[in-house]
Amino acid sequence: MLDMKFLRENPDLVKENIKKKFQDEKLPLVDEVIELDAKNRAAITEASELRASRNALSKQIGMLMGQAKKDPAKLAEAEAVKQQVKEQADRLAELEKQETELEEKLHHNMLLIPQMIDSSVPIGKDDSENPEVRKWGEIPTFDFPIKAHYELGDTLGILDAERAGKVSGARFYFYLSQAASLERAVYNFMLDVHTQQNDYTEVIPPYIINGKSMQGTGQLPKFADDMYKVEGESMYMTPTAEVPLTNYFSGEIIDGALLPVHLTALTPCFRKEAGSAGKDTRGLIRQHQFHKVEMVKYCKPEDSWDELESLTAEAEKILQLLEIPYHVVCLCTGDIGFSSAKTYDIEVWMPAQNKYREISSCSNCLDFQARRANIRFRRTPGAKPEFVHTLNGSGLAVGRTVAAIMENYQQADGTIRVPDVLVPYMNGVTVIGKREAFKSSKGE
Repeated sequence: MLDMKFLRENPDLVKENIKKKFQDEKLPLVDEVIELDAKNRAAITEASELRASRNALSKQIGMLMGQAKKDPAKLAEAEAVKQQVKEQADRLAELEKQETELEEKLHHNMLLIPQMIDSSVPIGKDDSENPEVRKWGEIPTFDFPIKAHYELGDTLGILDAERAGKVSGARFYFYLSQAASLERAVYNFMLDVHTQQNDYTEVIPPYIINGKSMQGTGQLPKFADDMYKVEGESMYMTPTAEVPLTNYFSGEIIDGALLPVHLTALTPCFRKEAGSAGKDTRGLIRQHQFHKVEMVKYCKPEDSWDELESLTAEAEKILQLLEIPYHVVCLCTGDIGFSSAKTYDIEVWMPAQNKYREISSCSNCLDFQARRANIRFRRTPGAKPEFVHTLNGSGLAVGRTVAAIMENYQQADGTIRVPDVLVPYMNGVTVIGKREAFKSSKGE
């Protein structure tokens, strides 16, 4: 959420920011917010003046009632003042109701206005205009026909979409045998790197999140259609560990001496993938349920840009250790997320698609989420609280990492070589081969 004072004083800058994001339909929100804010402040001022007047008149009534004992004429004056107080009380009740309504509308509209993007973010309409920042690793070459990860998984009998479809529907998979072991190896490896080398505190958070927390990070109200809601409750299946990790300090004032705070968590993530019909219908790239290791940072405002660079490097390190080629792009204005001031996407090389695919987004949200979730810190005891800056990034999406390993490490005989750093996590297994299939027949 933007600072209301900033928006009030810089409406043209906010509108220009919305235009850069190619979201002109949101431009009227700015004028509506300015108008609601003016009305609300006027109501607050009038109510404050009425309270002061009412208090003064109440004292006057007491004085007149005391004087009426000697001068009965004062009783009529007291009754007149009482009527005036009643009229003020009625007006005050109207104003308080008006304030509540205005504040609700104002807050709702403020929640819909996107983050101010940093001046370094390139102008562009969509992901086709995201400039490459850097590239790492050599693109592998193969002297045999390349198979997609889902073809390898099917041939080896370690990924089963058909039975998952029977149990759950489209965009689900059963991992079997060494595919399950590989997934577990990948996320254990990621967590070990982040906690042992990158100074993160590991967390196991709740997987069902309330609506207030979803609002705090910006998932609500904008992305309501992409989340799984618990029927009859304002509760949601977590779409990403960013939500519980960022809301860990919601409504609190952190001791500034503790900053920065770095948290990491492995969670299942649940997404409807609304609007993705026809996209990545096969394989592990776009699933309704998937594992992801998330990284979240809380820091002082002056440190957040350095923290963004280190966050991105920490996510990149996973792919470097796995020896999988990737590149980093800077998201342009038309592709950047709602809450982010600047985002780097790390895209891993997928040989079967002959292109890079996103595996991590690393974002600096400045104080945007902190304002929504009311997360502040004090630099010194007794100092005025300030909003922290929050950052988040995938470290990494586990299913996509598994897919990238399967495709980049496939061999001519259809087997998959295990990356060296994962061999200890696979109990010494160096090659994933064909699994002996379960024997069954369809019921009659």
